[in-house]
Amino acid sequence: MGSGGALQTDVLIVGAGPTGLLLANLLGTMGVATTLIEKRQTTVQDPRAVSIDDESMRALQAADLADDVARIIVQGYGSIYRGPSGRPFASVTPTTKDYGFDKRNAFEQPVFEGVLREALRRHPSLTVWFDTELVDFEQTNQTVQASVTCGGGPTQQIEARYMIACDGGRSPVRKALGIAMDGASFAEPWLIVDLKNTLNRCFHTEVFCDPARSCITLPGPDGIRRYEFKLRVYENADSALKEPFVRGLLATVGPDRDQPLRRVRVYTFQARMANCWRQGRIFLAGDAAHLTPPFAGQGMNSGLRDAHNLAWKLAEALRCDQPEELLQSYESERKPHAWSLICLAMQMGRVIMPQTPIRSAAIRSLFRLLNFYPPAREYVLQMKYKPKPRFAQGLVWHSDPAQKTSVVGQLLPQPFIQAVDRSVARLDDVLPDCPVLLIFSKTPETELLPDLQKQFSDAGIFAVGITPDSINPVLASFPIFRDQSRGLSKAPYAAYVGYGLMIRRDRYVAAASPVSKLESLIEIGRRLSPGHSAPHTEKAMPPVKGADRQQSIAKTA
Repeated sequence: MGSGGALQTDVLIVGAGPTGLLLANLLGTMGVATTLIEKRQTTVQDPRAVSIDDESMRALQAADLADDVARIIVQGYGSIYRGPSGRPFASVTPTTKDYGFDKRNAFEQPVFEGVLREALRRHPSLTVWFDTELVDFEQTNQTVQASVTCGGGPTQQIEARYMIACDGGRSPVRKALGIAMDGASFAEPWLIVDLKNTLNRCFHTEVFCDPARSCITLPGPDGIRRYEFKLRVYENADSALKEPFVRGLLATVGPDRDQPLRRVRVYTFQARMANCWRQGRIFLAGDAAHLTPPFAGQGMNSGLRDAHNLAWKLAEALRCDQPEELLQSYESERKPHAWSLICLAMQMGRVIMPQTPIRSAAIRSLFRLLNFYPPAREYVLQMKYKPKPRFAQGLVWHSDPAQKTSVVGQLLPQPFIQAVDRSVARLDDVLPDCPVLLIFSKTPETELLPDLQKQFSDAGIFAVGITPDSINPVLASFPIFRDQSRGLSKAPYAAYVGYGLMIRRDRYVAAASPVSKLESLIEIGRRLSPGHSAPHTEKAMPPVKGADRQQSIAKTA
């Protein structure tokens, strides 16, 4: 306890939705003293978000949660687009796994949040208080002082070095800070119908692009399904929630008219962004920072990206004297990408909600034309239209080649890699939670001499070699793997054979350098880990995830 009986913590997280839960788990894996408070008595019990993407699964992997979550989701579903007659005119069924996971996966939010909440027990550095409401706060140059009430009892004090508001779209913290939301709310209500079970055996999402009434049906695990219907101008929410009306709509799009109802809601969508995401020692994340229309399934996923971006920066900031470069990069990196996904959702909404029969016919014709041009068809089929995360500014150091063709600022692909002993794993599972020098070369063992390797290690930078898919790895003084699934052996990374890549803790490429100039990356690695003060020996390196499956690391250490 701090002065005056206040609970002292390094990070205070307000809100235990998906963003807050993942952020707490990530900080827990880093050993950061963190307190998580939530005004509800438990995690959400309504099935709100229903889709989780590959980038989010990778963020969960960083918290050692990917395997737990994989057991509760339906992996790898796509979308079938249907016209007014119900006949399909396009499909989006991605099969590539750029980041090590399927691009679209279905889940139940109450079950998902339950997994994340249970995982909090693994981390002794975490304090978790449900039924606890933030009633007031103030900050100084050094701390945030928060007043909370637990279970309606007396007010208690929490003293934190940083506070993260993950308290939803109506964020009381954001409002108290006077931070405005830019954008718009749309007066186009939708009826959401969640069923306890379904007779619809379609594995994929179905999108009915009908100007008379747009509809989306989404699959879920264990035989559940969601239906979303656009309401007409003259249909009010009270009438739409009545069971005869709901069942009449269900009858128009499949076999589920008489299936038991689980949840029925009316909502209007929003496309809004907080005009700043930080004020002093307080940060906004998730819906508190951005609200995304549902059509691209990116609302919750954007919040999970916030958590992955912010967690390691907070951990570093807590142990260094000059954290501003780290902390300022959060908004400059995340805000443009979050907005690009809001724009994608709005564009997809125009496809899903054609206003006239002529526009509907034009959309169907355009999609059919894609079949005559394979590159365009592949672009849609593999969801390449989804904006990939890429940072133009922040903790990235751009150099030649030109930024448009550079991999700097991109989220590193996560291939399946093969070790010397022929064991196979995802790339992240063999990397420790620290800056990584990734040497992509046909002979990585010749590019990093012992003296230079020690300089990287002393700076807290872990070295790993990756060979192209056609080259076998060998034993060396640092671990070397083969790019088995070719995640790095194709464009644009194929042009980087003979390069060293400086990889951040969240697996973004911070910088690239030819192997002849690897020493230029040492200072960048130090800036990514400014809190690193003592030289790392091999034993002092952070533990390697999945090391029990990667005996080659022990052999080569």
